[in-house]
Amino acid sequence: MQAVRIGLDLAKYVFDVHGVDDDGKVVLRKTLRRAAVTAFFANLPPCLVGMEASNGAHYWARVLTDLGHEVRLISPQFVTPYVKSNKNDRNDAEAICEAVSRPSMRFVPPKSVDQLAVQAVHRIRRRLVADRVRLVNQIRGLLSEHGIVIARDITQLRRSLADIVGNIDDGLSDLVRSLMRDLQAEMAELDVRIKSFDQRIREIFRNSEQCQRLGKIEGIGPVTATALIAAVGNRTCFKNGRQFAAWLGLVPKQRSSGGRARLFGISKRGDRYLRTLLIHGARSALGRVGGKQDPRSLWLGHLRQRRHPNIAAVALANKNARIVWAMLSGDTFYKPALSVTAAA
Repeated sequence: MQAVRIGLDLAKYVFDVHGVDDDGKVVLRKTLRRAAVTAFFANLPPCLVGMEASNGAHYWARVLTDLGHEVRLISPQFVTPYVKSNKNDRNDAEAICEAVSRPSMRFVPPKSVDQLAVQAVHRIRRRLVADRVRLVNQIRGLLSEHGIVIARDITQLRRSLADIVGNIDDGLSDLVRSLMRDLQAEMAELDVRIKSFDQRIREIFRNSEQCQRLGKIEGIGPVTATALIAAVGNRTCFKNGRQFAAWLGLVPKQRSSGGRARLFGISKRGDRYLRTLLIHGARSALGRVGGKQDPRSLWLGHLRQRRHPNIAAVALANKNARIVWAMLSGDTFYKPALSVTAAA
């Protein structure tokens, strides 16, 4: 009996396989070691393989696709409702096999090697930026214990820290001054590393025609453009721009019942990093519209006057996300007049 649909529960070393035939009858239950997975699927006739979009899923998607299988990745939150009774690897594989058969199920597009490489650059850079933020907060906290208060501005901190290290008349002990000198050197090292990753991102941006097209949108620069191209993958998995914006968590959270619509703040689902980049880029774009007379700047100016700055930034981020989807799906260039016409 041939398995036409398989649920594969991924792990580091032990993988569970659950397969069913055309009638949904279980024909395959197996536990495999990592080294045996490729050989096992190489000896199977082509079938549909479902996996959770977890660590290593994109690698195994490429391996199994090369072996002739059709691979579909599912977000773990959509697999959970199909888990029967207790949670274990075997039940997880069965739940994946059931979830992948649902016609209305949403799938995650597999990413290429180049996309994963660009995402790795962004993730390392994000971790370095977070390390620098933690270091800055620690420096400010330590200095405040000695009566030195510095504004929440990294440029101001650098200047103040340079003065503190070179000043011997501010009342700090030699030990504290030595510690500040070490922290100053650590922050300078982080600055150099972050700058090197920014340079890599700019090189990726210059070498990608798609990224350069997205960079024409107000509020989207090299960092956001490269992150979007690396994350979106196959843009055909979204039916329209609103689905793409909803995937980024830029649409209202809804709790409606009894025919009464109840909308709250944005859902904040999906990739927080992409959503943060789009919103911060929108804030920057809103801050530069003053004095401009082009239709898009006038529209943004009216939007900023009518609504709270946070609401205006999220609205512009949502709009930019829809523009990105339209450009990627239609393989077109950015046309500001069209976006203003659609908003009118």
